[in-house]
Amino acid sequence: MPAIHQLLYRLLISGISCLLLTIAQLQLADRGLASEPTLDSADAKSTDQQRPLNFENDIVPVLTKFGCNASGCHGKAEGQNGFKLSVFGFDPLADHKAITREGRGRRIFPASPKHSLFLEKASGDLPHGGGIRISSDRPEYETLSRWIALGSPIGSPNDPHISSIQITPHSAQLAMGQTQQLRVQATFSDGWQTDVTALATFQSNNDGLASVDDKGLVSIGKVPGDVAVMTSYLGQVDVFRALVPSERTASTNATTTEIADANFIDQHIHAKLNLLNLLPSAPSDDATYLRRTYLDIIGTLPSTAEAREFLTDASAGRREDLVDRLLERSEYADYWGLKWSDLLRVNRLELGRKNAYLYYQWIRDSFSQNKHLDRFAHELITAEGPIREQPAGLFYKVVSDPKQMASTLSQALLGVRIECAQCHHHPYDRWGQEDYYGMQAFFNDVAFKSSFQGEALVPTGTAKSENPRTGLQVAARALGEKSPAHVKSDARQQSGLRYELSGWLTDKQNPYFARNMANRIWAQFMGRGLIEPVDDVRMTNPASHPELLDALAEYLKEHDYDQHALIKLITSSITYQRSSEPNESNASDQQNYSRYPLKQLEAEVLFDAVCQTTGVSEKFAGVPEGSRAIQLWDSHVPHYFLQLFGRPMRTTACECERVGEPTVSQVLHVLNSPEIQGKLSHDNGRLAKLVQMSDETLIEELYLTFFGRPASNLERQFASEHMQKHNDRQRALEDLAWSMMNSLEFLFNH
Repeated sequence: MPAIHQLLYRLLISGISCLLLTIAQLQLADRGLASEPTLDSADAKSTDQQRPLNFENDIVPVLTKFGCNASGCHGKAEGQNGFKLSVFGFDPLADHKAITREGRGRRIFPASPKHSLFLEKASGDLPHGGGIRISSDRPEYETLSRWIALGSPIGSPNDPHISSIQITPHSAQLAMGQTQQLRVQATFSDGWQTDVTALATFQSNNDGLASVDDKGLVSIGKVPGDVAVMTSYLGQVDVFRALVPSERTASTNATTTEIADANFIDQHIHAKLNLLNLLPSAPSDDATYLRRTYLDIIGTLPSTAEAREFLTDASAGRREDLVDRLLERSEYADYWGLKWSDLLRVNRLELGRKNAYLYYQWIRDSFSQNKHLDRFAHELITAEGPIREQPAGLFYKVVSDPKQMASTLSQALLGVRIECAQCHHHPYDRWGQEDYYGMQAFFNDVAFKSSFQGEALVPTGTAKSENPRTGLQVAARALGEKSPAHVKSDARQQSGLRYELSGWLTDKQNPYFARNMANRIWAQFMGRGLIEPVDDVRMTNPASHPELLDALAEYLKEHDYDQHALIKLITSSITYQRSSEPNESNASDQQNYSRYPLKQLEAEVLFDAVCQTTGVSEKFAGVPEGSRAIQLWDSHVPHYFLQLFGRPMRTTACECERVGEPTVSQVLHVLNSPEIQGKLSHDNGRLAKLVQMSDETLIEELYLTFFGRPASNLERQFASEHMQKHNDRQRALEDLAWSMMNSLEFLFNH
């Protein structure tokens, strides 16, 4: 029989079969009978073989497990080859329709399930762009086949729905190289429990510490630490945590109990290091601490005079006094204004030059005044009125979509990513579309209009969103809150529901705000957040030191969200003042703060360091003469060095926009840049002045300038020999400075 005749024959048989099956189902429904026998509660709990198949409970997990509804396959926006499923099965009704009714019903063949296009593609019996997903010998294939044979039932709204999942074991201490099989059990609303390990999905939050396969087998690596493995099933999530101690050698067989604690930070860090059998590195010296705090607090190197003054200070409180002085410097506001301008998207291309500068000035002035973080957030959220009087309101102009307002502020102020919940349930957290559109509703009343005082931000009174999938109205509701928000008094009517959102967000009972701010500040000083990435707070991405994060958040609240207070606490800890030099015990530790991490300098900070050490400033386009890179309010000022070293374009609120990892291009640029060479050889630069000094004085000034410390005896000897064996003294000095600028000690904070 020709192929076309076979196809027509199959379509005819399929159509007749579907018609007969539909008639039978309608007749059964008219008699009040189900297509499958109804089970009482006891029977339902005894075996899953007797439970009626439900599309959402039984079929969607199969599609999710094998990636059919992933964003790279049929779950992407346009689908794949005419077949589209909702991402991760967030819309079961639409998925059921796509499988059973679209494509003229040709995907399902109840008369002979194994000849269904749906199964033939998945099993590889017919060519499939995604390859073989579910082979015919797998139990999931049998489940799909049985479902098709039963008429592809969608199930009843009264069918049990999933309540929770539980991973077993929930935690364990495992040795390096050990494996651990995980088990996942689902509990449904009728109390029925079943093992869903085979259909659950798994993901490790740190593949370097532990990997997990699709069957839930965890394999521990060769690095000590604390790792979390997330499991997901039907939108429910749970986490397994493993503690992996170091295999300490006899030469390092000691405990951190011998090390003093400066404050509660050290108590928490040392307790964890003891559990992991890790010994911390030695304390840093004064020169290292000096350079470190300058870069972390004000993004600026100490001058030669400042370094010399600090290193000759013998007072007991010199480190604390140094931090106090740095917090009062104008560079503190410049540096932190730059960091928050990235998060809050000060963007000239969106706002125009005048408005962008006005917006930046509000951010910078907030840190110059040490405006407490709750007030900073409150002013941002509730801004209203003429823009020139309320420049914080320009946030709502650069982020003009209420949906983006909700997701951007959630990510920046709460550390919570909700953007994916716009289209589907968050795959690794509890946020769904109702949460997303509930947050959006707070910002639907934002509008701009012209007034005699210029452009003004005004509320429109619209306080509801519409869920595009259900078509239902969603009232304004804060994340995690069960009831909608309400304006509580006439005094608050002007700012509408945004005032209520601000009150919820900055309330000391809020579970996110203080923890997010504490985590961000900690990450700035310690190289990585207690939750990492810092803007991805969720149950399935737990803190490495949860008790410490809680304590830091409480400290911030007790000090009324004063950032200065938390900075002083962190910089006074033994943990912060540790050397970056590893020992035998902690050489592989990356997450437990047993040593200070090497941190690449940000683009603006590094370029300012180049200008400062060479004594040759940069003239940036459109910016007043003498401006430094950390003072650039415009992220679009054209500059190759800043672009190459990862300056963000401020199109999102994600920390990931700023590239923090070194690249080959960066290394080659510092090695070969004509621009940098021009600064080193500049006639009015620092080196031109140093070359007139004696070798001994020159070398001392050079090391204080570039590294903030005196030269060692070996370095002094090498530098002196180098200067003496070259006839061109200027060129010899340039070579020395060039080599120092290309060293890790200069390019990294350590």
